[in-house]
Amino acid sequence: MRGKLIVKGIVTGEDAALAVREGIDGIVVSNHGGRNEETLRASIDCVAEIVAAVKRKVPVFVDGGIRRGTDVFKALALGATAVGIGRPHGWGLAAFGQEGVEAVLDIYARELKAIMRQAGTPSLAAIESRAVIHRRI
Repeated sequence: MRGKLIVKGIVTGEDAALAVREGIDGIVVSNHGGRNEETLRASIDCVAEIVAAVKRKVPVFVDGGIRRGTDVFKALALGATAVGIGRPHGWGLAAFGQEGVEAVLDIYARELKAIMRQAGTPSLAAIESRAVIHRRI
């Protein structure tokens, strides 16, 4: 029986391309999770490079620093397949239990819908990279 192998912790295009060549089934762009990279590039800043490197051969997920619906929009615009959130729903759970988690998810959904309207994107599939302006450092 063969399962799916998704590799977490990829932050460079070179590592992403190598992982695809080795047969992985997906990538999670993440600069944390037991790693010592909290002070380097943010996960969101790595997404476009990794999406380009995998050439649509595998899904690219991103986590870390996704704190609002606009962050979800940016990640999708940069080519991410989906995003993961950790701390926000944990905060909701700690503060108000299940209702807190539901409230956090509702806030994300409302913020995502609002930015989609502002950007003229009627669906998730309509979100494109031109919606994000890249800052040069």
